[in-house]
Amino acid sequence: MEREKLEPTEKTQNEARLDQKKFSLECFDVLGTLGSGTFSRVRLVKLKDYPSSSPMALKMLKKSVVLKLKQLDNLRNEKLIMEQLEHPFIPKLIGTFQDSRYIFMLMEFAHGGELFTRMKKQGCLPKFEAQFYAAELVLVLEYLSQKSIAFRDLKPENILLDRLGHIKLVDFGFSKVVEDKTYTMCGTPEYMAPEVILGKGHGKNADWWALGILVYEMLVGRPPFYDENPFNLYQKIILNRFNFPPELEESAKNLVSGLLEGDVNKRLRCKEDGCNAIKGHPWFRDFDFELMHRKEIAAPWVPELDSESDTSYFDSYPDSTEPPSSPLIDPDRDPFVGF
Repeated sequence: MEREKLEPTEKTQNEARLDQKKFSLECFDVLGTLGSGTFSRVRLVKLKDYPSSSPMALKMLKKSVVLKLKQLDNLRNEKLIMEQLEHPFIPKLIGTFQDSRYIFMLMEFAHGGELFTRMKKQGCLPKFEAQFYAAELVLVLEYLSQKSIAFRDLKPENILLDRLGHIKLVDFGFSKVVEDKTYTMCGTPEYMAPEVILGKGHGKNADWWALGILVYEMLVGRPPFYDENPFNLYQKIILNRFNFPPELEESAKNLVSGLLEGDVNKRLRCKEDGCNAIKGHPWFRDFDFELMHRKEIAAPWVPELDSESDTSYFDSYPDSTEPPSSPLIDPDRDPFVGF
């Protein structure tokens, strides 16, 4: 049976904006699992005391594994950065809490799943769809840049689609406030800028390189730089060895070439007029970025949902009751105090 489309209305979550100290895992009904990683699991939850509340995403991070993998600083950065962000294309961090084994981060739920899944299903995205997602990302990266925040892990897996088809940029674990340069090599190899690979210091402009990679991949169906051997992949990126399919329109080639400029000072975003060089680019000729920011341009694809808690656009994961298998953290020596 064909699923019914939900009306594109957005519910407020005022009932969820409680004193964070009142949150505990017992406050929620767990409706399903949205994702699972090395030291975290993301679940779909609803507040038990508010049956009419919207479902939310609850990220659960094992303290013992966070410490083992030396991710505590990244986790603190993620929390501190997300607390200061307020943007239509970034999910709200509703609250954080913890118990003896886990750190919990409660966030908005994006019903449409990952852009990666959408790209994998479609192969090449239609031109308008690729332009739409890229335009919303321009607005997000501009906002982060104004706050001196380098995202540092832009890729389709970290872009979710909400119930109206708009993007939500997620996973700020590698994000960092960068006034000048930082030297930590991080991110996904196919999306790394040459200055990141060379270790000579990089800043927010590495995110604009990653946007160029994403635009290419959305239009062509594969990233411009690829090799199973990481060393060969890095060589291709540093030497800027990639080709455009002949059928790709000139304005798209021009935009991608401007973003995939190896010389940071010549990269499209780094010119004097900043983001205006991108917003005013011919490839975005038909886009009004003010309307985009207000979500007044309808998304080219809207997920069809049969309920507020529909998780059909996410991969299926075996359910887990998260038994207390991870070691307890000594409360007197707990480095997560105050999280």
